[in-house]
Amino acid sequence: MILLACNTKKAETNISNPENASQMQPSIHSLSYTGIDGTPVSLSTYKGKKILIVNTASECGYTPQYKQLQELYNLHKDQLVVIGFPANDFGGQEPGENKDILQFCEKNYGVTFPLSEKITVKGKGISPVFEWLTQKELNGKMDATVKWNFTKFLLDEDGRLLASFDSQVTPLDDAILGYLKK
Repeated sequence: MILLACNTKKAETNISNPENASQMQPSIHSLSYTGIDGTPVSLSTYKGKKILIVNTASECGYTPQYKQLQELYNLHKDQLVVIGFPANDFGGQEPGENKDILQFCEKNYGVTFPLSEKITVKGKGISPVFEWLTQKELNGKMDATVKWNFTKFLLDEDGRLLASFDSQVTPLDDAILGYLKK
């Protein structure tokens, strides 16, 4: 009877072990995007680092977050990569071409973190990266809605989705920084 109790306890531990469950969660590392310079980039390039994916726009009230995104990237680049995905899906606030967007980001905010080419983050023509980020059936974690520019998605070192943050959560908010202290 004691042997049975030990076996039962061991089985329960294995079943409820969150590490085993998270290993089954899909990874974004199988996807790629096109950089703002036209170069294809595999997200597997960032294995071993957390990834913060942000849909960005140059003419939005949240555009000054570029400064904090760059600061976050500078402070934590050994463990985090920030990737900006410019999109014109909300109020036409990213009207420029890729070269204009890159020039704006470098000149006004000193952006050195990776940027993708301009994409679509919702609806028809949605980028595969944002399709994965917003659909639980693909990411294994949650359904999410990109409600506005500067929505943020944080992924762990294995490319598994950890959390999403609305536009008003700034890049240096404790809600994001807490994940970098783990």
